[in-house]
Amino acid sequence: MQLLDGKFVSEKLKEEITAEAAGVLATIGRKPHLAAILVGNDGGSETYVASKMRNCEKVGFKSTLIRYDESVTENELLDRIKEINNDSEVDGLIVQLPLPKNIDPEKVTETIDYKKDVDGFHPVNLGRMMRNLPCFIPATPYGILMMLEEYKIETAGKHCVIVGRSNIVGSPMSILLARNDYPGNCTVTLTHSRTKNLTEIVQSADIIVAAIGKKNFITSEMVKDSAVIIDVGINREKSQITKSGYKLYGDVDFENVAPKASWITPVPGGVGLMTIIGLLKNTLASAKKEIYK
Repeated sequence: MQLLDGKFVSEKLKEEITAEAAGVLATIGRKPHLAAILVGNDGGSETYVASKMRNCEKVGFKSTLIRYDESVTENELLDRIKEINNDSEVDGLIVQLPLPKNIDPEKVTETIDYKKDVDGFHPVNLGRMMRNLPCFIPATPYGILMMLEEYKIETAGKHCVIVGRSNIVGSPMSILLARNDYPGNCTVTLTHSRTKNLTEIVQSADIIVAAIGKKNFITSEMVKDSAVIIDVGINREKSQITKSGYKLYGDVDFENVAPKASWITPVPGGVGLMTIIGLLKNTLASAKKEIYK
């Protein structure tokens, strides 16, 4: 078993991003700029956004965090998004999920200018991704692709089983790994809560992408020898033995699955760190006008 080490890859890529960000500053006279909107006080969201802002500063980006309490109306939030859309000094905009029940996340996603949609969730970017056109790829799948590429994981002709069909990870990942490219050219099976014979299907996989949001869902009995395991799950549980008061678990039973795997991502220290790299790379591409001129 060998680790797909998100910490190692992310630090390496951050050095490259830092150098490119300095080039942007020299060329256009300002740093790449990411704006983030956070609504409410969800503990997980606070942690994720703080990490994103911290990493922006580390690579030489400007970052702006805009906070609202849960009483904000949908119209107020949408109006602020439109303001940022029209701000030529902002290259990327993200709105951290989840949102309060009174706010429609689809309206929020579609209101963000697709040219600043560095999370890669806008229908325009998803449609262009499906056609293999230049676009902002959703940050987590983008991070996974970069990790597979860094470790030169063979994908062509492999059977990849994806567990979970979310619009954020599972569905876009199925498209990306099936495309005629590297990483790609997999035969992809997309599984979900209604899939019959799930264990048998997962057992046939050369590559497993676990993105179902259930702690230790993928067990050793579901994994064949030498499979490549990509664990996207981040399941937070209260803990008295950690400084933060929480412990993170993946969707894969790492302790028992790792001995059977050829490669596996840890949690934490795997895909989560690469998601931030995907976000930074998209923001940099936006600042450089590489995707949309």
